[in-house]
Amino acid sequence: MNTQIRLLLCLITAVVASVLHAAVTPDKPNIVLILADDLGYNDLSCQGATKLKTPAIDRIAKEGVRFTDAHTPAGLCCPTRYGVLTGRYPWRRSAVTWASPGAPLLIEDGRMTTATLLKRAGYTTGIIGKWHLGFGTREKPVDWNGELKPGPLEAGFDYFFGDVSNRWGVYVENHRILGLDPNDPIQTGKGEKRNGGKAAFAMKNEDNARVLHEKAIAFIERNKDKPFHLHYVPNNIHTPLTPNAKFAGTSQAGKYGDFVHELDWSVGELLTTLDRLKLADNTLVIFTSDNGGVYEKEGFGAGHRSCAPFNGQKGDVWEGGNRVPFLARWPGHIPVGKTSARLLCLTDMVATFAAITGQSLPVDAGPDSFNALPALLGQSQADGARTNLVMQARSASVFRHRKQEDLWAVREGNWKLVMGQGSGYSTEKTERAPYLKFSQVGMVNSDFTPDGQLKPDALPMQLYDLAADPGETKNVYREHPEIVTRLAKLFEQLRDAKRSR
Repeated sequence: MNTQIRLLLCLITAVVASVLHAAVTPDKPNIVLILADDLGYNDLSCQGATKLKTPAIDRIAKEGVRFTDAHTPAGLCCPTRYGVLTGRYPWRRSAVTWASPGAPLLIEDGRMTTATLLKRAGYTTGIIGKWHLGFGTREKPVDWNGELKPGPLEAGFDYFFGDVSNRWGVYVENHRILGLDPNDPIQTGKGEKRNGGKAAFAMKNEDNARVLHEKAIAFIERNKDKPFHLHYVPNNIHTPLTPNAKFAGTSQAGKYGDFVHELDWSVGELLTTLDRLKLADNTLVIFTSDNGGVYEKEGFGAGHRSCAPFNGQKGDVWEGGNRVPFLARWPGHIPVGKTSARLLCLTDMVATFAAITGQSLPVDAGPDSFNALPALLGQSQADGARTNLVMQARSASVFRHRKQEDLWAVREGNWKLVMGQGSGYSTEKTERAPYLKFSQVGMVNSDFTPDGQLKPDALPMQLYDLAADPGETKNVYREHPEIVTRLAKLFEQLRDAKRSR
């Protein structure tokens, strides 16, 4: 065979291989977003935890990027989940702070979500795990014994398997509760009270992580040959702390640490599945949490600090309530082993997914969503980057046994203005198990005494320089009146404009 023929055959082989590769490789990456529940900034060993180990989750950071200034739009589960899916600050939507099982769907009809956005780009979309955003409408409350709609499928997902809210006791697949006995229908009362439905209410908390995990793996396997988006929302590590016996005693932080270990196992098996199916190189994996961690007695007593190095915890406007882990891996695109200090909010997923899939957002979509793709890829971004953030801590319907006012904070650059006194939950006088409070955790703040009492001369608002004081220990409100004025005006502008993008 002469040289020319040999070269021609090599060229033909290369072209055929290229065509075959294009035929089986999606044009756009698969997107897996893992949203843990109540996982604090310091609940991962890659973030500094020493009483527990998270090698699988750490792998995402090792093979990708770890953000150190990522935030949730609220200090609680339900509003953050609304913000992640819609790209809209949850406080712009009334009645989005607490979705009890009987609450109507909180995502408005016609509002674009991450799921509807990606479906438009040809993705198969699935959500597996905790929903917590309601079913039905105010005009037509949900019938637990019939079709649960509107719900996740009407919000853009092709498939749903999960639970209603904080492991209410039943599993739902698409539009129906599993295991219902028509001779023993579910009857509900106020809040989360219910009667009947004994066969359906068979969920065992100790098996919940395994059940959800198996469904997540199955979704990936079913859709391995086409672009897919998996929104995986495990219940770990929300109370009650119920790790499977397999993980009992595996950490040095009690059940809290064991529950984190169970979460790490699930993430590890998911990553292994992507490897086995040869999908890893074409899959963006994001791992984060819906709000800050909880200072729980057993784990804290063992020396674990779930929200370190920050003041605050779940339910707070201080950093511990909303600064969360955010790790991302996309081989060949995201630099390996990098750390980013860029400001990011979980509402940014809508605009970021639009950029990844080459779509332009409609004017009314993702009003508080900024494109974080350049930050993920380690690129500079002159225009369109997030420079400010509005956070909300508490509201009248969050802690249902008492009435409260909202507590707001606005961030620009390294400056943060809290528009009131205290942090939200940690500095309140009312106890709420299993949380430990300000003085029990040993928080230090210039407006409070060591035992957690607000000083008589405490300032009406709080200003912190997070570059110099990330723990928010010293209120410098008096020292910088011009910054207070500027941030207060910025907050009013962002609030009244109905959008920040």
